[in-house]
Amino acid sequence: MWRVNPDLKWGNVLRTIIWFIYFWGVLLKLIPALNRVKHLQKTGNIQERDTLVDKKVKEWSTSLVKLSGSKITVSGEENIPADTAVLFVSNHQGNFDIPILLGYIKKPKAFISKIEVKKMPFIGTWMEQLNCLFMDRKNVRQSVQAINEGAKLLKNGTSLVIFPEGTRSKGDEMSAFKPGSFKLAIKSGVPIIPVTIDGSYKIMEKQGFWIKPAEVYITVHPPIYPQHQEAKELAVQSQRVIKEGVKKAAS
Repeated sequence: MWRVNPDLKWGNVLRTIIWFIYFWGVLLKLIPALNRVKHLQKTGNIQERDTLVDKKVKEWSTSLVKLSGSKITVSGEENIPADTAVLFVSNHQGNFDIPILLGYIKKPKAFISKIEVKKMPFIGTWMEQLNCLFMDRKNVRQSVQAINEGAKLLKNGTSLVIFPEGTRSKGDEMSAFKPGSFKLAIKSGVPIIPVTIDGSYKIMEKQGFWIKPAEVYITVHPPIYPQHQEAKELAVQSQRVIKEGVKKAAS
């Protein structure tokens, strides 16, 4: 049973209830658009399909963040190369990180997600249409296959997002970045774009479950090029850059 923090305003409890109703209601409302996307896929209109998917996902993601009452500030987006796919590497503070990155960074992108998300109604289907990949970390062979498929997507022009901590930190502290996913950049040769997320855990995780407005700062850092570097080196370098971004946003 959910417990309400006595310090939490009832307005935020009401906001949370409305938010979840909206979350699932919009997914139901988007069923015709999803059917349209599937039809475009079936008939080979891939560019039109990709444009429609990106548009609908951005609209949905942005509306979810706005409904939370939060303010998102993005800086450094000019650091993202326009003429190539990139591997976005970000810290992972909370559940709102995905809609924030989808809605507030313009470049189209897909995610590498844990395989459990694939089973979620509608969400898993939309993620598949977005070209997201699902990784089963308990299955080494499947994880290697996902990395290889991700490298192919990057080579073919689809940008990807990874959270190398592996799970949400639910705060300011970061866990060590796992180097395995950095093989995506090594295999594909695309630039790594470190992204600092600062404050997203305050929207939900800080209250345990309930949604509360917060100020979130997104810092997009200059590219890191993977040539002649090992995955461990790239992981350490990326984490150092992202951690410095959190310190600057806090100061």
